[in-house]
Amino acid sequence: MDTEAQPTERDRSLPPAGPEHTSGTSGPEGRSRSALLSHLTAGLPGGRITLTLLLCLLFVLALNTFVARPFQIPSGSMEHGLRVGDRVLVNKLAYRFGAEPRRGDVIVFDGTGYFGEADYIKRVIGVGGDHVVCCDGDGRIRVNGRSVDESGFLFPGDSPSTVPFDVRVPDGRLFVLGDHRSRSSDSRDHLGSPGGGMIPADDVIGRADGIVWPLGHATRLHRPDAYARVPATGTNASEGGHG
Repeated sequence: MDTEAQPTERDRSLPPAGPEHTSGTSGPEGRSRSALLSHLTAGLPGGRITLTLLLCLLFVLALNTFVARPFQIPSGSMEHGLRVGDRVLVNKLAYRFGAEPRRGDVIVFDGTGYFGEADYIKRVIGVGGDHVVCCDGDGRIRVNGRSVDESGFLFPGDSPSTVPFDVRVPDGRLFVLGDHRSRSSDSRDHLGSPGGGMIPADDVIGRADGIVWPLGHATRLHRPDAYARVPATGTNASEGGHG
């Protein structure tokens, strides 16, 4: 009995078997991408290397404009935590989606029209609506009736302030001080100026989230717990005791 399989009509119509195409770059899409890349690099000195460097530069510029930027500490006003020459990373998105500066935050802001035509770095002591007073019987700053222990970040040997003040922070403004109070030009020095030494929250560039250089001093910056017990504006405790 002949058991050999007989070819069908369908088998006869199929083309001869050949090697499969495994490359995904030889099609029209792959050729199109290659042609586009060649077109982009044709007029550039250095070709693909120059294009890669340009794309990296655009990425860094976009990051610096919209997300984060480095800021070099220009003076000793924020010692001992931030030293002259330190570079901090400023988070420019910290206050862009409904969040607002909080007491204790270290911020970088544009001081034009208030402090001077430059960017400054200070700590937020009072926000809109706060009542900030210097000082209580123990020499501590009071915010909304609550005394604040600033010993965790104040420069060793400095007092919270040798300048007395009693201010109400307008809505949309911030009362800011340096941690090295004896070397800091801040809201205290501009109490008689337009705006009363309090900067517009809209002029804040971002929050300093960490020291990135030098590497030996690199660390994350945290909001201190000293302000956690400060009552909100308008509560019964806002004009209460010294805490």
